[in-house]
Parts: sequence; structure tokens; C-alpha cells
Amino acid sequence: MAQSIATPLMRQLQTHRDQILAAPTVLDDDLLTPSHVATALAQENFQGRNRLFPPHLTLWTFLLQVLSPDGSCRDALSRLRPWMIANGQTPCSPNTGNYCKARKRLPQGAVETLARQSGHQLCDQTPEAWLWKGHHVKIVDGTTVSMADTEANQAAYPQQGAQKPGLGFPIARAVAFFDLACGAWTSLGIGPYQGKETGEMALFRDQQGSLQRGDVMLSDCYYSSYWNLAGLQSRGIDYVGRQHHRRKTDFRRGQRLGREDHIVSWPKPAKPTWMTPEAYAELPDQLSVREVRVRVSRRGFRTRVYVVVTTLLDAVLYSAQDLADLYLERWHCELDLRSIKTVLGMEVLRCQTPEMVRKELWVYMLAYNLIRAVMMRAASRAGLCPRQLSFKGAVQAVNGFIPALVI
Repeated sequence: MAQSIATPLMRQLQTHRDQILAAPTVLDDDLLTPSHVATALAQENFQGRNRLFPPHLTLWTFLLQVLSPDGSCRDALSRLRPWMIANGQTPCSPNTGNYCKARKRLPQGAVETLARQSGHQLCDQTPEAWLWKGHHVKIVDGTTVSMADTEANQAAYPQQGAQKPGLGFPIARAVAFFDLACGAWTSLGIGPYQGKETGEMALFRDQQGSLQRGDVMLSDCYYSSYWNLAGLQSRGIDYVGRQHHRRKTDFRRGQRLGREDHIVSWPKPAKPTWMTPEAYAELPDQLSVREVRVRVSRRGFRTRVYVVVTTLLDAVLYSAQDLADLYLERWHCELDLRSIKTVLGMEVLRCQTPEMVRKELWVYMLAYNLIRAVMMRAASRAGLCPRQLSFKGAVQAVNGFIPALVI
């Protein structure tokens, strides 16, 4: 009788020990190895002593923290301590002081490099069958995040002007790029909510360097301006988005490609204040743009008729229906932002200083991409696309694999 109880119990304990041993590396594939961390630190000329929390372990503990439903430093250490014991190491103190100091020493530039690198690696690993007509489609959208109400955060990221002092929280604006095929977060722009050159468009222009020739940018009507389309096209990047509400569309004009499908010329507007004369002179006086009217009959869609604008002018390679279907995929960006802010808990950041707030944002980006890597592997084994899997389910599975124990 005792033997029949002991055998399953020992098997359960062995399984639990295996989980503890894998806890800080359950997400570690080829996106975040010690060599990757060492290279990123070397680029920042970081030099440190052999400490209880070396940079690689500090970063993984930070990842455990943002993945935790609790989100506290104490909970992160409670997940780390069993792993250290199982590996024969002296467990760190449950006091969070040393860990917080180690997080502060971690260079922001290194975390940013690792986060961006993880997104580009996932894009490079994406199978050809997942791409849209052989193109990587990058979706862009903006959002906001609030943070701890400290004097330092208020100074760097002031609260909204409509709120009275002392009644609001610091707020930051962020512009994110996501890959449509694999869901990776490839770029992030961060700035104050208000102020000169801190709007969505300014952050979007700053992030265009992360795009590669042959990509297709997918966005809502806010980004459908001459400046964005011409700037992207000059770098070999095409654009698909909804027509801006201030621009009128007349299908009686231009080169007709089909029913409510034509090519028109957009003249170059006057030079904006943020653009240099040299950059203005390089843009064409006329930009050829294709406009396609789309009618949506699917239930659940609020907008029934709209116009899609694009620099993809070949009606044979890119039919009107192809463009209509692609624009409907833009909603994935909203779902990705919801996954990060609601599922991972990035909606309200916890750090007390602007530098740590930015570092926390980059760690969230890295954690999100590591979850996406897990989903890509699962989708490949099942013969599916990652977009067919639940991000919330993947986070719950990973958190279930990383036991939250206090020892």
C-alpha cells in the first residue's frame, strides 16, 4: 500500500523538480542566450563584478516579474529561489534590495537591443507560407501607458492637461510595430504624451529605420498621408491603409483598374515645419497611389464602406479583394496591444523612475516576443499559424510551467 502511494508521489516530485530546473529558461530558445546578453552588454561597454545577480540572471528575474500575475519583485524572487536551490546554488535572500539594485545596474541600451533583436529573429524564422504574398507585413499603432505617480515620472512624462495636479498619473505615449505573420513586436517608440515632436507621427517616423526593403506597412487612416507613403516608398517599403477622412476620393478620375479601383496622383504639399529642406527636395512632386473602395458585409463590423489606399499598384499581383482582406487583418494590432497591456499587465507600469520605466517597457517587449517564440514552435508542430493560437493561453501555460513557490 505504501509502495503504491510512494511511486506516484516520487514521480510527481521529480516532475516538479524538472519544472523548477527549467523555470528561468523555459522560454530560452535561441533568442536570449548568455552570449546574446554578453554581446549586448559589450556594445554598451558594461563592466561589472561577479555578483549574486549577474546581468543574465537579473534579466531573467525581470522577465519572471513581468510574466507573473502578481508583478512584484518579491514574487519574482519566489520563482527564482527554487531554481537556484535545484541547481545547487545558494539561494538569494527573499529581501528584494539586491535584486532592485541589480535591475538598476542593467543598461537600458542592452535590454533595448535584446528586445529589438528578438523581434527581428522571429521575423527571420517565419516560414514562407505564413507571409502575405511573400512580404512581411508590419502593423503599426499607438497606445498609452501610465506609471507610478512619482515626482521623477511626472517630470519626464507629465499627466494629461485636463487633470488637476495631484489627481492624475504620469502617462507615456508609445508607437509599436508588429509582424502580421508571427505576431512579433519588432519596434517601439516611447515619448511623453504631450509636447513638441512627441506625437504618434513623430514616434512613427523615428521607428521607420526598423523596417526592411520589401516590407508592407499596414495601418489605420491616421498614417495615410503623402509624407508617410512617399517616405516609405523611397526606402522600398509599400503601404496599405485606410483613406484619411479629410481626403476626398473620386473614382471618375485617374487610371481605372476596375470597379471602384483606380490610380491617382497625390501632389506634394507645402513643406512641414518638422522636415528639412533637403529631405523635402528629395520627395517626388507627384505620388502615384491606388485607391480601392471596400464594402464589408461581415457581421460585427461597424464600418461598412471605406477606401483603402496603397502604393501596391499592380492589380494582377494584388487584387482589390487581396487588399480588402489584408486591411481587415489590421485588427490584429489592437489584439496584440490588448495582449500586452491586459494579459501581461503593461497597462500600468510599476517602476519609480523614468529610466526604469523605459527599461520595464523593453522587458515587456522582450517577454512578449519570447511568448511568441513559444507559440511559433507550437504552431509549427501543429501545422497551424501562430495567429490561430491564444496568447492568453500561452501565457497561462508558461506561468503554469514556472511554479510560484516561496522557499
